[in-house]
Amino acid sequence: MVVPSQLPERASAQLQAYRLVNSKFPPIALFDDVADADEFETLYQLQTLTNPRLRNEAGRLELIPRSEIPFGIPGCSYATGPFTHVNPAGSRFSDGSFGVLYLASTMDTALAEVQHHQDRYWSNVDGLSYDRFVFRGLSCRFNEAGVLDATSIPMTDPIYDPDDYSHGRRLGRLVKEAGCPGLRYRSVRKAGQDCWALMSPKPVVSAVQTAHYEMIWNGRISSVSAVSAI
Repeated sequence: MVVPSQLPERASAQLQAYRLVNSKFPPIALFDDVADADEFETLYQLQTLTNPRLRNEAGRLELIPRSEIPFGIPGCSYATGPFTHVNPAGSRFSDGSFGVLYLASTMDTALAEVQHHQDRYWSNVDGLSYDRFVFRGLSCRFNEAGVLDATSIPMTDPIYDPDDYSHGRRLGRLVKEAGCPGLRYRSVRKAGQDCWALMSPKPVVSAVQTAHYEMIWNGRISSVSAVSAI
C-alpha cells in the first residue's frame, strides 16, 4: 500500500489548473466579501441574524479552520466551497468525512473527469431519458509547495483503480492526517495528464471563471460543448 512517506514533495511553484462546478450552485459571496478571518466572523454573525439561509449557503464551516481559508484572493468561495460542502458519498481520495479540492492540468482533463462521474451518477437515476447539465469552468492558480507527488506510482497501482476507491481513500486519509497540502496524481480519465487533490484551499492564489460548458444526457453523456465565454 502506498503511504505518504514514499512520495516526494513537490517544490514551490505557481501552477495553473482547471476545475468544473455545477452552475446551479452559485458561489458563496460571503467568502469573497471580506479580507480576513476576523472580518468574516463579524459579517457572518451579522448576516445570520437576517438571512436564515446563510448557514446552508456557507456550508459546514466547522470542517475547515478559518486559518486555512485564503481570504482576499480572487474566487475565495470557489477555493473554499469543496471543504464546507462535502460530498458524503466520498471521492477518490476522501471517504466523505472531509473535503478535497480537485484540479486538472487542462480543461479537457477536467471535462473528461466530470463527464465520467456524471455518466456514472445519472445512469443510476430511473426514468431519466434526457437532460442538460451546465457547468462553470474555473481557472485556478495555486502553489504546489509541499504537495506529495504520486505521478511516479504506476497506473496499475490500486490507488488508480477506475472504480474501487478504497486504496485511494486510505492514501487520502493519511495525506490529510499528515498535514500535507495535497497530492499530485495521474488522471484516470485522460491519459498522459495530471490532477491534484488539495487537502486545503490555502495553496490557492486565485480561482476565476472562464466559460460555461454543457453536457447532454441521453442515456449517457452524448455531447460536451462550451456554451459561453467571459
